[in-house]
Amino acid sequence: MSYQQPQQQPGWGQPPSAPKKSGAGKIIGFGCLGVVGLFILIAVISTVATGGDDTATTSGKPPAAAGDAKPGKGADAAAERGPAETAPVTVTAKAVDFKKSVLAQGDDYTSVQVTIGNNSEQDLDINPLYVTITDTDGGKHTAELGVDEDQIDVVTLTPGENVTGTVTGKGVFDAKYVTYTDGLIGDSVRGDVS
Repeated sequence: MSYQQPQQQPGWGQPPSAPKKSGAGKIIGFGCLGVVGLFILIAVISTVATGGDDTATTSGKPPAAAGDAKPGKGADAAAERGPAETAPVTVTAKAVDFKKSVLAQGDDYTSVQVTIGNNSEQDLDINPLYVTITDTDGGKHTAELGVDEDQIDVVTLTPGENVTGTVTGKGVFDAKYVTYTDGLIGDSVRGDVS
């Protein structure tokens, strides 16, 4: 009796070889996590390059552009603008007593009452996170949310409107000025604390 080898049926036999993976990610030096890190790095660089500037004047006027400054005058060129020109955003601030809310943990906070005015022709978004307090020692304090009863509201100001409320920082310190940044990475406007 002779045995015949059974015929192979489709799908049987050796499995097909897996497609070869491209080594491009390994050659370049990063995979998916590296791409995410690259985007974060680009965002940080653009934030530092565009939004980290606190050079706006205390009167609420934006700093003079490089082409506006006259030789020997520096930032004083902005002060030479006539009274007809109004700053698009104004910031005024004064020291006030901290009014503890139910969310505050202790009394170790400093509050500043801030008024932000929209003199531009476009809507302006206001958020306590867009305001920082700088103390007399040069330390920056970000807003502690919900700890003061009179916290500035999250609102959109139409042209000509303004809003007043407190911005509160952690710790007890002497506030020197506040800085409002349009949308976290936009233009900054500073107001001295009176």
